[in-house]
Amino acid sequence: MGTALENLSKEDLLKVISSRDQKIDYLESQLAMYKRMQFGQKRERFEGDSNQIALPFEAEPAEVEQQQEETKEKIEYVRKRPNHKGRAKLPAHLPVEEIEIHPEGDLSEMVCIGKEITEELECEPAKFYIKRYIRYKYAAKNGDGVSIAELPERVIDKGIPGAGLLAMILTGKYMDHLPLYRQKQIFARENIQIPSSTIEGWTKQALEKLEPLYEQLIFDTKAKGYLQVDETPIKVLDSDKKGAAHQGYYWAYHAPLDGTVLFDYSPTRGGIAAVPMLGDFKGYLQTDGYAVYEKYGKKKEVTHLACWAHARREFEKALDNDKRRAEKALLLIQQLYATERKAKEENLSPQQIKELRLAESLPAINELGKWIFEEIKNTLPKSQIGKAMAYAYARWDALSAYLYDGNLFIDNNLVENAIRPIALGRKNYLFAGSHEAAQRSAMVYSFFAICKKHEINPFQWLKYTLQNIMSINHKNLKELYPQNYKQIIGQSNM
Repeated sequence: MGTALENLSKEDLLKVISSRDQKIDYLESQLAMYKRMQFGQKRERFEGDSNQIALPFEAEPAEVEQQQEETKEKIEYVRKRPNHKGRAKLPAHLPVEEIEIHPEGDLSEMVCIGKEITEELECEPAKFYIKRYIRYKYAAKNGDGVSIAELPERVIDKGIPGAGLLAMILTGKYMDHLPLYRQKQIFARENIQIPSSTIEGWTKQALEKLEPLYEQLIFDTKAKGYLQVDETPIKVLDSDKKGAAHQGYYWAYHAPLDGTVLFDYSPTRGGIAAVPMLGDFKGYLQTDGYAVYEKYGKKKEVTHLACWAHARREFEKALDNDKRRAEKALLLIQQLYATERKAKEENLSPQQIKELRLAESLPAINELGKWIFEEIKNTLPKSQIGKAMAYAYARWDALSAYLYDGNLFIDNNLVENAIRPIALGRKNYLFAGSHEAAQRSAMVYSFFAICKKHEINPFQWLKYTLQNIMSINHKNLKELYPQNYKQIIGQSNM
């Protein structure tokens, strides 16, 4: 007598086998989650591991040696209002123009008994001027040759723009999001007529001068042991199709311990785009849930950190779908962020931060994990609350990994903040003219992002760098990094 399976058609039999395979996969995933979450994660897991990479992470000396070869702040007046004790202080470093005003009429029979001083912040439009180098020639009286001083190194050889003008153009475009055609209009108001093609050429040549410094930044970023990574789109004109635009991507690599940012352009969002930076990466890699990062996160020498801000957003989306359970998850996540604020307010050391997290955050993570494990069984996978639970479920180890080291961050928000200026730029200039232009833009975006993080005036840094990058010794190239520029300025003011 045959079994029930023997009586099924081949098509029905395949359906039964497929259904069983799916059930086995589901049960295996449940078992894996059960092992991780039923009894909670142990404190000992995060306290110390001889195989765990210690931060900060340094490049090998041999690699370093090899590499050597290769706004002004907005000011607002505060209007007087109830309980307001005066206006904002004016910057002390600005020059002062004094205007004396005396009462009208005959003052010969009067005596000055004092004065009242009122100050206001003023400005003039950008001042254009011509810098003229006059080099005198000297001839020896005995007729033995002629002597003349060397012309100082210039950014564009035989070109007319100075370093300050080029710095203004680049800062205007990439920091203040002023397309070149608008800057041309600014020149025209001062009766300076410069063709668009000329300004574009200046921009390209100035950016090319920064390429050695950018290559050094790439090398140094690859050597970091902790990177936060994200990507954002940029439209690029397609040279093969007139009027068409290609969807390219800026990939952002943020080193939180050093406050450096590197943007790299790629025509694709596929995994191959990150190979130049992450192909040999070792250390802590923090990302959102994009599948490409999972491949790099699974490498033996990489500890993958997920982002609690992304996990929180998924539960926030579920507030309209399942308010009770969404609020439960958000309340526990809120406890994690309360611990982070406490650590920041108390200015704790990395080791103290780790101890605080193990004492306060680990219990909250375990409670949330047990709750998700129980609730996900009775949740529709396609509902928003189901998607939120599944997002955290699939990344639980990566979400917990920030407990390993007090230098690590709970989320990826810092790299997302670095990307925001690019979004503003997209709204103004809409697209890059070519793939090469997009890569040059990535380069200057990198340095301006570092300026912002270290509170450096980007115009002043760029002017100084353009003036010095052609003459500096290649071994000292890193002295031109924005974060090092502040030290140079401080020493010059001593």
